[in-house]
Amino acid sequence: MQRLTGKVAIVTGASSGIGRATAKLFANEGAKVVIAARRAAELETLAAEIASEGGEAAYLAGDVQSEDFAKALVALAVRRFGRLDIAFNNAGTLGEMGPSTAISETGWNAALATNLTSAFLGAKHQIPEMLKQGGGSIIFTSTFVGYSFAFPGTAAYAASKAGLIGLTQALAAEYGAQGVRVNAVLPGAVDTEMYRGMNDTDESQAFVTGLHALKRVARPEELARSVLYLASDDSSFVTGTASLVDGGASITRT
Repeated sequence: MQRLTGKVAIVTGASSGIGRATAKLFANEGAKVVIAARRAAELETLAAEIASEGGEAAYLAGDVQSEDFAKALVALAVRRFGRLDIAFNNAGTLGEMGPSTAISETGWNAALATNLTSAFLGAKHQIPEMLKQGGGSIIFTSTFVGYSFAFPGTAAYAASKAGLIGLTQALAAEYGAQGVRVNAVLPGAVDTEMYRGMNDTDESQAFVTGLHALKRVARPEELARSVLYLASDDSSFVTGTASLVDGGASITRT
């Protein structure tokens, strides 16, 4: 049985990686999806793939840092599909990397705008529409970096992603009684464009692989399954969580 039949979902950062895999899985599980990212061509390709597999998708390219874009995504979901039940606010960036004392104010602010503020703006406009349906599920993509593990040179990334956990808890407490659940998924290393950009040598990839108890990195499809759980009624009593999907990185010391 499809777990999201009759549901409508927004997925940001859908042009690649975890977002793309999750959008496809949501559609395969019966949801109508609104997919968003900066790259229109990739979104068009994904929407065509979803349609070819019997699903329904609408897409809109834009910048998640814009509140107008957040509003437009909700409006598109309602205009095309009549409602909004699920939002996977997944778009993110590594941001400016390097010694913390050398990070520019511009770089710091850009990381927070993309990773944290965009998620707040998304939820700000998603929640009122969900309340009209009696509730819904919001999922943010945080990370194990800055939560259970730290890498030098990642201050902006770690701080902005850790902020999502506080946002998750605040929204969960504020809207739980009205049926809106809010959770964060915290991936370990996942084989995405972002991961390969940060780990562009065999030595670096071997090091990161070794940090995980499973001694491998995840496939985007594996993360999508965890997001599906949080989006579906299977997790109907789960809210306010920082859900580690990290291959055991948080407990590994060997």
